[in-house]
Amino acid sequence: MNTIKQRLLTDWNFARFLRLALGMWMLAWAIQTGEWAAAVFGGLFLFMALSNTGCCGSQTCLLPNSQTGDKNQVKKLINNE
Repeated sequence: MNTIKQRLLTDWNFARFLRLALGMWMLAWAIQTGEWAAAVFGGLFLFMALSNTGCCGSQTCLLPNSQTGDKNQVKKLINNE
């Protein structure tokens, strides 16, 4: 239970606030107009904001932050070797 609370309350950045605002707006608009397909996307954006996930939820497509890494190691990461 502690990890859910930590995930909801920490690591808020611009992209996460943007997903939250977009999801709330889209969901409210969809309910007012009866566009239930848009409500699904609004709910998806809300879920992504609250769970702090995105298109790469597992974050496997990110490169390491290390600036001192070996260039061959970075190439291996990019090529999935």
